[in-house]
Amino acid sequence: MSQLVTGDAVVLGLQPARVPTRALAIAIDGVVIVTGYLLLSLVLLSAVLPLGAATAQAVQVALLILVLVGVPIAVETLTQGRSLGKLALGLRVVRTDGGPVRFRHALVRGVIGFVEILLTGGTVALIASLVSPQGRRLGDVFAGTLVVRERLPGRRALALPPPPPELAGQFTRLDLSQVPDGLWLAVRQYLTRMAKMERNAAWSLGERLAGDVAVRTGAPIPPGLHPAGYLTAVAAERRRRDSERVFGHPAAPGAPPAGGAPYVPAAPPPPSATAGGLTPPS
Repeated sequence: MSQLVTGDAVVLGLQPARVPTRALAIAIDGVVIVTGYLLLSLVLLSAVLPLGAATAQAVQVALLILVLVGVPIAVETLTQGRSLGKLALGLRVVRTDGGPVRFRHALVRGVIGFVEILLTGGTVALIASLVSPQGRRLGDVFAGTLVVRERLPGRRALALPPPPPELAGQFTRLDLSQVPDGLWLAVRQYLTRMAKMERNAAWSLGERLAGDVAVRTGAPIPPGLHPAGYLTAVAAERRRRDSERVFGHPAAPGAPPAGGAPYVPAAPPPPSATAGGLTPPS
């Protein structure tokens, strides 16, 4: 899977859309656009035909350009990368750094898309998408964008538990650039599965992961805090930054995700079973 990396060198949890899914989204948009064009043509041409054939042809050409180029650009700009087809299939256009697209990105994609999709029957766009590791067509390459999947059909990601309230907002200036993607994955798996783990094993693994994260971020683990609490706070800060960069509306630091279960730390083992200097909570 291709990865998106933010300006903070943090790998975003977004997956580039596959070519068949993008083609289906384009097909849905095409049906809507063609239907709208035909309906508008009937209305406008019936109104301008009395003015002469030349006027009717000029109106028809202007309407064609407006609907095929102008409307997709406007929709993509106003919805920040979601057309009707993309919305139906859970796709979205984002910048290569994970941020939301602006008018200039939509303009470049729309103008080049008119050539590589409409004038060539999609052949150029298909070849470019198959060659690109991230499935980017020429419009995406020149605009600096790509299409990602906002949701994975048939899968439901386990929600991370929210961090302890006392840690809310403490890690907003944390440097996350040195935390590798593999460690983030291990932290996420641990946080979503720790409730089912044996308590001594949960404490030991959480302590080790928390120590690894603390070394790479430079943020010490607060004394007396369960390692899972520290990990949930750091993971919540990463999720907040990803949400702000991609969707433009960050989740409040420390706020639980929708549908997330409350944070309940596993009971710590006896002090003799701990390592690394963490003090078990009372």
